Amino acid sequence: MISESARRIIAEGGITIRVRRSGMLQNISFTVRKVRLGSGEFTEIYTKKVIDMSELQRVAKETGLPVEAENGRAFPDGMGANDFILQG
Repeated sequence: MISESARRIIAEGGITIRVRRSGMLQNISFTVRKVRLGSGEFTEIYTKKVIDMSELQRVAKETGLPVEAENGRAFPDGMGANDFILQG
């Protein structure tokens, strides 16, 4: 189940979040995008920046959405891609 804040992020098309990169806090813009997986797709927020996996996991937990950066993807605790797939 997608939270109300996650729905708002999707509706707005993105979000800017303070993330620790290279020991510094930075405001990073994430955009909403659809990812095809099999016959379905899921929605995630994405940035082209490289972000530590621990920070990606924190952002996923806070937003309630999958998060992808240039170096990997993280899902909210206890969830995976199948929890977000919309059958097409």
